[in-house]
This record gives sequence, C-alpha cells and structure tokens, in this order.
Amino acid sequence: MADPTPEPLQTNEELILAFLSDGGDDFTSGEAISDKLGLSRAAIWKHVESLRQKGYRIEAVPARGYRLVEIPDRLTALEIAPHLNTRDIGRVIHYRESVTSTNELAFRLASEGASHGEVVVAEEQTHGKGRRGRSWLSPAGLNLYFSVVLRPDLSPHRAPELTLVAAVAGVDALRALGVSPGIKWPNDLMIDSRKVGGILTELSSDPDRIHFAILGMGINLNGARSEFPAEIAPTAASVAEAIKGKVRRARFAADLWGRLENWLDVHAEEGFGKIRDVWRQSCLTLGQEVAVQTGKEQIVGRAEDIDETGALVISTAEGTRRRILAGDVEQVRRRPLPD
Repeated sequence: MADPTPEPLQTNEELILAFLSDGGDDFTSGEAISDKLGLSRAAIWKHVESLRQKGYRIEAVPARGYRLVEIPDRLTALEIAPHLNTRDIGRVIHYRESVTSTNELAFRLASEGASHGEVVVAEEQTHGKGRRGRSWLSPAGLNLYFSVVLRPDLSPHRAPELTLVAAVAGVDALRALGVSPGIKWPNDLMIDSRKVGGILTELSSDPDRIHFAILGMGINLNGARSEFPAEIAPTAASVAEAIKGKVRRARFAADLWGRLENWLDVHAEEGFGKIRDVWRQSCLTLGQEVAVQTGKEQIVGRAEDIDETGALVISTAEGTRRRILAGDVEQVRRRPLPD
C-alpha cells in the first residue's frame, strides 16, 4: 500500500504556530494573523482549536489575541517546520507514532518514487535496524529516529562516504547542545566513550550507479541509561544526562537536518577529502590499538587512518597494513608495533 501523501509543509496551522512563536511571550492579534494569511477570524479560531487538541497550549484573550504557552514534545511537521532551514531535507516529512523501522519505510517510499530529502521520522521503532542485522532500541517519545531519502550523484563504491558525512553532521549537532562527542569508526556517535547514536546507510543500486540511498540515524536524546537493558546500559550514553537537561527533539532534528544538508553539499562540491579531514578530528578510533571483527576473521593492530574511500587502515603487530571496509571495532590494550 502506498504511503498517504503528506500535507504541504507550510500549512495554515504551521504558519499560525510560526507567528505565535515569533511573538514570544507577547500576544499576537487575530487581526494581524488574519491579514497575513488571508483567513477569516473564525477560520483562525478553528485552527487554534485544532492545535490545542494536538497538545499545544494557546492562550486567547479578547482584544489582545493569542499567545503560545507550551509546545508538545512531538516530531511532526508542526513542531519541526518552525525551526527548519533547509533546501531539501525535511521539506516532506512522513511522521509515524510507531513504525517497524524508519529505514524500512523510507526504503519502500524511495522505491515508489520519494524525492531526495524526504524524511521518515517516528516516535518509536518496534524493530529498529542497526548494523550487521542488529536491532536498535527505540523507546517511544524520548529520542530521535529518522531516515532520509538521498539520491546522490555517486557510484556505489563511494556510498560508505555518506555514513561518514552523517557522522560529521551528528557531531556538529551534538556539540551545539554543549556536549563533547566523538566518532567510533565507522558509524557510532559517542559521549565519554559510550554510544549515543548510530548510523545505517542502505542502498538500491546498479553496478555503476546509485538509484537511492537511505540514511538512517538514531540518537539517544532523553532516554535514561538506567532504563536500558542491563547488557547495553554500561556502554550507552544519554544526551540529557550529559547536559543535565531535557533536549527539545523537534528543534534538535531541524538543526541536525540542516547540518546534514550543509555537509552533503560540501561533499558534493569539494569531494570526500574535506569530509575525511573533518571526520579525523573527531575520530576516537585513530591512534588506538583495536580488534576488528570482520565476520571472517579478527584483525588486531593500530588504527592508523581512513583512506580515500572511508576504509579503516590497520597496522598489525606482524608489520602488515590491512584495509577494513566493514567490521566491529573494539579498543584493546596497547602493545608495541614494529618500527
């Protein structure tokens, strides 16, 4: 079944919210809104009532107008649009209260013709997808889970670069919240050596061209580590716990999408070299003694660099250099490498 066509981003309700947000603690007159939107006062009242039913607290005082008192912590276009400053990403939003996997739905929508930049965002995932067939824990109403449809002008062998672009954007957005994040190769966002976010890129391609890429991200914004299963709690991080305050998810999503679009533009215009330089500055893996499980073997050595394709370069104790395209990385105790 095809996904219902989303409403245009700038609905009258969104525009009314934008006016009220701009007004801050002051009242915005119904007449001013009416003049701006070309709506009757009765129509404005109807939209305000609809917004109230969706969880917005809007105060109305005769002869003074309307004032926005409280915004619900949701991830619909109504909440995100007032903060969004992008060209493509998030200009069409497919919102779900619950979804099996945002990547799964985005992949289907892209197969049906969804445009570059369309986003699937959900309050929860019942079977969120991680790397190598793992699941991503996705409790409702706390964090950010989204997937964006990309239609890049890239050959398939360059697709791993998109994951590194997303990691750079994620680090940028987390720093703006006041934390000091890092990147664990290839796709983990970290705070204090604990995982706070992950990235999963999936492709539809021919041997010589990408039809589309689905870039999925999950970031633990407000989930408490104490609520995680015992087996992952020691290695999980929470942004809210790091900054000692709640993260407004809609504002963070809009900011992250803007940064992602900016870095995708840099990647398209300047190539991967620029991305690699910035990525290195935040990487926690480089310079460390690591064990990499590739599925076929375990490779132990020092993580020296990432190459021009995004592969991890390992110097082993035997004096060889290995190029790792994918694998699970764990830091191990340092040991001397041969000169």
